[in-house]
Amino acid sequence: MGTHLSTVATPLGWAAFVALIVALLALDLGVSSRRAREVSPRRALLWTAIWVLVSAGVGGSIAAINGSRPALEFASGYVLEKALAIDNLFVIALLFRHFGIPARHQHRVLYWGILGALVMRGALIFLGATLIARFSWVLYVFGGVLIVAAVHLVVQSDEAVPAEGLIVRTARKIIPLTRRLRSSAFWVVERKKLKATPLVLALVTIEVSDAIFALDSIPAVFAVTRDPFIVFSSNICAVLGMRSLYFLLSHMIERFKYLKYGLAGVLAFVGLRLLLGHFVDIPIALSLGIIALLLGTALGLSWLESRPRKPAPARSPARRRGHGEPRRAGS
Repeated sequence: MGTHLSTVATPLGWAAFVALIVALLALDLGVSSRRAREVSPRRALLWTAIWVLVSAGVGGSIAAINGSRPALEFASGYVLEKALAIDNLFVIALLFRHFGIPARHQHRVLYWGILGALVMRGALIFLGATLIARFSWVLYVFGGVLIVAAVHLVVQSDEAVPAEGLIVRTARKIIPLTRRLRSSAFWVVERKKLKATPLVLALVTIEVSDAIFALDSIPAVFAVTRDPFIVFSSNICAVLGMRSLYFLLSHMIERFKYLKYGLAGVLAFVGLRLLLGHFVDIPIALSLGIIALLLGTALGLSWLESRPRKPAPARSPARRRGHGEPRRAGS
């Protein structure tokens, strides 16, 4: 037995949102990919702020047209997806380090990686919305997936590179590879043969890791809203800022020591929200507050843990001799 999935957006609203995203992608990614250079923290901060403002504008438009509840659902989905996207940045950083991708070439890999992620997530969101519309029990499956994902997030190693070995072995059987990097090229001609550079391996592995993350994040956003447009728009807005956010946080990712525990708590919460949805009605504002509290606590603890500790004050020679006792005569 299915349930009808209504949407707050008209066909014109869908078209306007997609047109906005395409225009901003062309401006942000297309222009900056013309030459290989390291993205400065200042530029990364600027584009991170731009994407946050764009997302706030989308949420504000939803509020103006449809009221506060859909806007709160968008905000909850955006915060949830943005937090899970930050977790994905850990994996991206590990992959770049593993494949030896210099910082000046990383933006090119992320350019194509984000485009692929947008297409893949759009397809998965459409599939998930269709399944929920036809089979309401799929929500329980989503809830179980999120609970399992929460447990896995806590027990997994921080240094794990998802599926990298399998991807590399499969790629070597299908296409010729070279270990050499030549500028920012994905493909080079070597001894009259076309070969893939490590950028291709990094790109494919990033796409696979994002697919794995999407299997958690998309069911998670369905826990706060059933509206396909809100699911799609909040997901896309969160993913679009990943590239600039990566370059902004790449030098401090190791400081988010407790983030995965906060994310695990969020996944467990939204999983339980799906499983108990027919028995307990949790207001969307309360859900947003719980998600923000869990993430804020994890980030706050991480910040406290990573603060440089002040060195202990040096002890005076007199105190080292005998806890402040006066020197003996002749000593």
